Parts: sequence; structure tokens; C-alpha cells
Amino acid sequence: MTKRVAVGLSGGVDSALSAYLLQKQGYDVVGLTMATWDGSVNMPAVEGREGCYGPSEDKNIEEAKLVADRLGIPHYVVPVAGEYKTKVLDYFRAEYRAGRTPNPCVRCNQSIKFGALHLAARKMGIEFDYFATGHYARLDFKNENEPFLYRALDAGKDQTYFLSRLSAEQLSTVLFPLGNMRKQDVKALAAEIGWEDFATKRESQDFIECGDYSVLFEESDQVPGDFVDVSGKVLGRHKGIVNYTVGQRKGLNIGGQKEPLFVVAIDAAKNQVILGPRSALSCIQVSAIDLNLMVNENSPLLREPLDAHIRLGHKGSPAKILDLEPGRIRVEFETPQFAAAPGQVLVLYSGDGVIASAIIDK
Repeated sequence: MTKRVAVGLSGGVDSALSAYLLQKQGYDVVGLTMATWDGSVNMPAVEGREGCYGPSEDKNIEEAKLVADRLGIPHYVVPVAGEYKTKVLDYFRAEYRAGRTPNPCVRCNQSIKFGALHLAARKMGIEFDYFATGHYARLDFKNENEPFLYRALDAGKDQTYFLSRLSAEQLSTVLFPLGNMRKQDVKALAAEIGWEDFATKRESQDFIECGDYSVLFEESDQVPGDFVDVSGKVLGRHKGIVNYTVGQRKGLNIGGQKEPLFVVAIDAAKNQVILGPRSALSCIQVSAIDLNLMVNENSPLLREPLDAHIRLGHKGSPAKILDLEPGRIRVEFETPQFAAAPGQVLVLYSGDGVIASAIIDK
């Protein structure tokens, strides 16, 4: 019996080509597009910008439907706005209000795209054996002592950082058709089959369409407070802690200093933003919570040197695990790292395989 695959269609070239390739492989393909925009945020549409959440959602839905029409497959718009607000937007706000720096795209994958979307689709009577997306990543379920999520062939487009919070159960029925392809080849294939409009489409640039996170916060969040140095000396006034993140240098507007100042910590309880020199952000260890261990706890890989990434775009650093407890991990870097921000995701790799991920605590 032919297996049915639900493909998450976003209106972009990657999900479009994923659906095309799976159909060519003989799967019964259906398209799912999640609807997250509810108009509750006063967000302007910005010409030329693409985002996952914003007022241009109808346009993305139309483009996803165009893909489905070209392939002759069913297409369903799945409403998940309520879940998106609770699991992503409210989480994002709460983290910033607590002085932490969240990654909303990681959260969305964990809670919505590979969670609420599936449940909502099945409630609509849409059944499927597998779920596929246009993410650049690879899967290989060998044994419990080995990773099952691997970096993509195209290292420059690899998206395993965004997928690192997913469980083995969530990924057990997932397909990533583009994992062994390069982005340039995906675009070339799109042009070859006559889909130049998708091959040249601008990619999503942020999780919100306008790119301005301040629209997500209320006026009551913009409570001024003190900028202080590491000794507690008041240096000036800030515009509200939700406007700052650890490692930030721009937009502080603090003059008369001998050296550039950075945000080194945020004390939400005191409504203070602590500033210091770049050297104050150097760390040799991090502790992280909400551990997602992607190998067996007895895997020998956990005792070997690993490649640690402390934020998206971080080039990585050799590191070793110092402590491993249920739900918590502490790692030590081979060399000091810059600005490990609480709330960001720590991802550990062994070669190309994802070993673990956790939320940086301190």
C-alpha cells in the first residue's frame, strides 16, 4: 500500500521541491500549511521581507496552494494560531521579560511544526504515515548509542540547530528530502521543472515578518531602569530590559567610557542591565537545563570531545561534558567563548550527529 506523506508547505522553494521529490519517489503526497497569523499584533507589512508570522500570511498560503495545484495534490490550511500564540509568542515575551534570550524558531519546530500542526491536521480528518519538511538535515536511526539527527550535506544551509529540541518520537516518522542536496541544486531543479518563480523567491528572514521584535511587547514592558557596571555603579538609563540581550553592544548610548561596553547580564528582578567590557563576557563553562539527550545515556560518545554551539551562527568550539544529570548538563569549552546568553540553545555534535541540546541557564 502506498504510504501517505504530509508535506509542510510554506510557499517557499524548499518545501515545494520536497513535495515534488516525494511525489516522484512514489509517495501519496498532501500539503499542509499552518495558519498562525491572527491579527492580534499591530505589525506593518514590509515590502520585500519574508517571515513566518505576519500579515502577509495569505500570500504564502496562496503560493503553497499553487505548489499543490501544480502537483495535483490536496492542500489543507491548518489553523494553529492559538497554539502559536501560547507556545511561541507568549514564550518569547516571557523569556525577554525574565532577562533571557529565546530562540523562537527552535521553539516553533518543537511545539508547533512537529507538534500542534500534526494534532490539528488529524483532528481535521487528515491522515498520513509520514511528515516531511524542506529543512536541510538528515536522519539515520541506527541504534540507541548513535545519533539519529545529522547535519545536512550542504553545511552552509544546515538546520539541525533549529531541530535539536525534537525527540526521537517526533522525528521517527519524519522525512527530510533535501538533506543530501545543496541549495544551489534545489534552485536549479526548480528552474529545470519550470518553477522559476519559486527558484528566485526571497527566503524567510526572521520569525516575524517585519523583523522588529518591539511590536510583540506592550507599553508596560518598556519600563526604564538603570544601566550599571559590574561593580553596581550606575552608568545611565535603559529603555526596558526587553530591548536588550547578553552580548549586545549597539544601541546602548553610553558615552565617555575608556573601552566599548557590552551587555554582560540582565537582572530582571532589579530591572537592571549590567554592562562591562568584552572580556567580562568570556566563559569557559556553561550550564544548561531542559536537556534533550539524543543518544542513550550510556553512549560512549558522551565521554568524547564534542563540538559545542551556543547560538545560531556560532562556529562551534571543542568541548567536553563535565556533568550530566536528568534534565541538566554542564560543559567546558577548550577555549573561552563569547557571550553565552541564558535562554539560548546549546547544541552538542559528535561529527555531524546531534548528541544533545539544552537551554543555557548560566
